[in-house]
Amino acid sequence: MKKSIRLSIFYKILIAGTAIGVMALCGLLTGIWAVSWRESPRHAGEVNTPLSASTTPPDTPTPSLTVPPIPRNTSTPTPEEPTSIPSYTKIAFTCRVENIHQICVMNADGSGRTQLTQADATSFYPSIAPNGERVVFSSRRTGNFEIFEIGLDGSNLRQLTNEIGSLYAPEVSPNGESIIFANHIGGNQSIWIMDRDGGNPRLLAGSEANDLDPTWSPDGALIAFASTRSGERQLYVMNADGGDVRQVTSLPDMGGRSSFSPDGLRLTFYAGAKGSHNIFTINRDGSGLRQLTYIGDNLGPCWSRSGEWIAFTSYRDFDNEIYLIRPDGTGLTRLTINVGDDWQPRWGKEQ
Repeated sequence: MKKSIRLSIFYKILIAGTAIGVMALCGLLTGIWAVSWRESPRHAGEVNTPLSASTTPPDTPTPSLTVPPIPRNTSTPTPEEPTSIPSYTKIAFTCRVENIHQICVMNADGSGRTQLTQADATSFYPSIAPNGERVVFSSRRTGNFEIFEIGLDGSNLRQLTNEIGSLYAPEVSPNGESIIFANHIGGNQSIWIMDRDGGNPRLLAGSEANDLDPTWSPDGALIAFASTRSGERQLYVMNADGGDVRQVTSLPDMGGRSSFSPDGLRLTFYAGAKGSHNIFTINRDGSGLRQLTYIGDNLGPCWSRSGEWIAFTSYRDFDNEIYLIRPDGTGLTRLTINVGDDWQPRWGKEQ
């Protein structure tokens, strides 16, 4: 009997001690968890650690290009005063109206938006002629992509080509005598040229690769274009007669459209993985690579005739809109705020 009582007391003490030990262990684990919870990456925003001037903001994606170190502007872009952008200079661009791409123009400060075309088919790749009075563009209004021109006020529409291929990215030469364009024929694109009135269309530069998106240098001596001649798409420059083709870039994920600086010594272009392209500038000889944008999907840059601005398309506000930025990466300015896409900006003549 006494032995049973002693065993009962022993088990009670054992159970009580075990319970106390379990409670103590739980308390210890809870404390450790609380400390780790506060210091975990998910809650790092609760720790007010100031960023240094050289720290990359957490919402800025790492550039996808594998290139040598690129000079970067680390200051926060701020909107420019409206008076710093000349309102009298025109920008032509592609605008989506009722789900159809049309040709529009606006003043360089974003005011005075005007729709030039009213076609029931795609119109895109606008470019303002050097005299500032006409816009050339590609359109499928006849069932095939042909080159058209129209007055800056939307008058005097004229078709310049007729069934020589699928034609894109027309641009009038600085002397106003010729038009270069990309022709998709025979399975790939090649660079063609024709007289200003559409006569005498002919191959200027072609290869077994894709050559696309040609653009003139300001003096008309050179043509820049994108090509897959090296395997991956890169930026190239050639003489206006199609000779002396040389490669400018050696980067992954190159885009298409480019533009010369007013002095003809630099180019602006876009590159990067799908959905995260960025705007760059580079010297014509391939040196001096500089990245201007770091967020959004940025496409189709074009240098202003004054050299003070680069216009480009950016998908950073849930649709494509047109922005300006200075060649040093400062002064980011949004020009369009529309439900439909606005893209492919091209500057006109400085008044």
